[in-house]
Amino acid sequence: MRQRVLQGRFAVLRYFVVPGLALMLGLGSALGQSGAPPSPEQAGKAAAGAAEAAKENQRKTDEFAEAAQAINGPAGNPECVWLGRRVVRLMWRDDLDTAFRHLDLYDRFGCPGGHVQAAFRCLTRFGAQIDDKVQKSLDDRVHACWVNPNAQPQVAAAPAPAPTTAGSAASAPAATPAAAATPATK
Repeated sequence: MRQRVLQGRFAVLRYFVVPGLALMLGLGSALGQSGAPPSPEQAGKAAAGAAEAAKENQRKTDEFAEAAQAINGPAGNPECVWLGRRVVRLMWRDDLDTAFRHLDLYDRFGCPGGHVQAAFRCLTRFGAQIDDKVQKSLDDRVHACWVNPNAQPQVAAAPAPAPTTAGSAASAPAATPAAAATPATK
């Protein structure tokens, strides 16, 4: 008898468990989605953020296409460009452990190790022109060196120093190159 009563209770519970679980799942997802609708200002910021993300993705795609056109061989493949630029950037920032782990991946994709060396050599030639506080400066320079590892930094010509004379005094005549080159004899 007791066994029959317990079976009856479980039979009744079966009818409530499945709909109860469905109701709980539905309420949970409905509560998760509900909320105040975004204000026009928030909607404008979200749209601007999406447009900025789309622009950034297009810029990256253009950089990969530029590298593929400029570099013949596997160094121009997108995976080699991405990993190689990352290795060069990490080496510049002295994160050598991470750089070597990325270099292992770079090698597994069959990318040429010599291109990483050439790009890093190029980056060290531009060292003084890179602003470490501006991420974009480093990224742009790494990309430029990846595309053209033989690039040379542009050195601005130093302006000629103005003569330093006091008042109306005439400046002393400059020594001629021939006189400066001959040693004085005793």
